[in-house]
Amino acid sequence: MGTVRRIHPHAEDDPDIAAAYAYPRDHWLRLNMVASADGAAWVEGHSEGLSGRADKRIFGLLRGLADVVLAGAATVRTEGYRPARPRESWRAPREGRPPVPPIAVVTRLLDLDLGGPLFTEAEPYARTIVITTEAAPKDRRDEAADKAVLIVAGDDRVDLATAVEELRGLGLGRILCEGGPRINAQLAAAGLVDELALTVSPLLAGGDAARILDGVASRTPLTLAQVLEEDGFLFCRYLREAHDEAAG
Repeated sequence: MGTVRRIHPHAEDDPDIAAAYAYPRDHWLRLNMVASADGAAWVEGHSEGLSGRADKRIFGLLRGLADVVLAGAATVRTEGYRPARPRESWRAPREGRPPVPPIAVVTRLLDLDLGGPLFTEAEPYARTIVITTEAAPKDRRDEAADKAVLIVAGDDRVDLATAVEELRGLGLGRILCEGGPRINAQLAAAGLVDELALTVSPLLAGGDAARILDGVASRTPLTLAQVLEEDGFLFCRYLREAHDEAAG
């Protein structure tokens, strides 16, 4: 197994990864994505083909640092999401908080398996959160409210700004969004993204895979705050320019 090293803004072998990804503020929204060198967000429909050992370690660490993990319904279904499980390595960064962050799923019409493990296996202190709309069938909303924490944010489409405020109202201000590309694009267009944690995989994928943002065009100027490397994988931390004072 290789060793993670920092190559920007200064060289350092075996840096403290938890410190490298520490949240600068209690209210912060971080996107975490992996992409091939040519920009593909998946291989054969899944992100697994782009990942590596260090990427999986950092993926786990970022979950441990977060108050809540946010994902779109398509990502939850495709990647087979289950509740997060406690890790010994999370004990220190989660001191004073529940052992794991809850998963929050964005779904316009509640087309989820509410009887699946994501809902039935979640611990009471980290119940899965469902963020949906008034357009979702009432019987589905009632079932979701029974099996999860229900947030209704928007009439026909999920209002992500409202959703983020609702999460903060639950004390979940450090939000880690794991995609997919469509919800990423919506968050960026709404001006809600504070940070992008991007793993660049040493792979050319080609094909018709989406980029990490797939949706309405928007511009979010970023500052490159940090680059780590292991086995050819690059782990880039970009901050929205308005927050670049927090890069250190």
